[in-house]
Amino acid sequence: MLNVGFIGLGVMGSPMARHIAEAGHSLRVYDIDSNIRQTFANLTNCTVAATPAQAADDVDYLITMLPETKHVVDVLFGEDGAVEHLADNALVIEMSTGDATATPDIAGRLRRKGFRMIDVPVGRTPVDAHAGTLLALVGAEPAELEEVKPLLLCFCDEIVHAGPPGSGIKLKLVNNYMTMIGMVMTSETLMLAEKVGLDRDTVVHVLQNTVAGRGQINVNFPRKVLAGDITPDFPLRLGLKDLSLALDLARSVGAPLMLGGVSRELFSLARSLGRENQDCTAMLLLLEDLARCQTGSADNG
Repeated sequence: MLNVGFIGLGVMGSPMARHIAEAGHSLRVYDIDSNIRQTFANLTNCTVAATPAQAADDVDYLITMLPETKHVVDVLFGEDGAVEHLADNALVIEMSTGDATATPDIAGRLRRKGFRMIDVPVGRTPVDAHAGTLLALVGAEPAELEEVKPLLLCFCDEIVHAGPPGSGIKLKLVNNYMTMIGMVMTSETLMLAEKVGLDRDTVVHVLQNTVAGRGQINVNFPRKVLAGDITPDFPLRLGLKDLSLALDLARSVGAPLMLGGVSRELFSLARSLGRENQDCTAMLLLLEDLARCQTGSADNG
């Protein structure tokens, strides 16, 4: 039986905390919303705290699952903060989706007080939180990952070791970047189809059965640039042509394609960087050129 504190009982946090108690661990919970706290009052193995300090009282593991980094800092170090009440050598498991640049500072402040911290944001949905099938993205040293696995398995069915402390939140933000950009890309695409008079159901069917809909990260990137092959199946120069034609069509019907405009500028750089005849997936290498990345990517150009 583990002695666990849990701060932040929102849409994801509430079911996660319940799984911990249902697994037989001793749980102390806190949320700023007293109505939410009250829903835990009759839960077996659970004590409802009135402050973050009470939630952390002599616990060995403290989970924070909060909206923003400033809230994490406040519950740990603010008035009635948790940090003065943790057990010796306690481990703080920071599971919020917050500011990755602030993670080392928070960990440093805890370390100076004799405590440890790892970052473990989760992926998937509230449905998975209730089912106990979340994805844990762990930034920790291997020994600490092994230490917390029994706790994480209370509400996760997959645990990915992203790397040393700080890596979990970085991976979560990289994933969320792609997700949110994908939202705009998908919306722009469907809006363009609507503006040019296409049937939406037909468009969706086609997109779901082509690389466009299945995703470059699943189809072309693994077998081309990520495998070190940039011989052109479809070169960047033709990508520029097709993208330009699509933008011309969009302009003719008054369809604003913000991502398309930026993307055309990037495709246009391929010629000056000597990549116009490389595969379209070499866009990754083009961006690495711009970022001056030092990576292990193979470049046959």
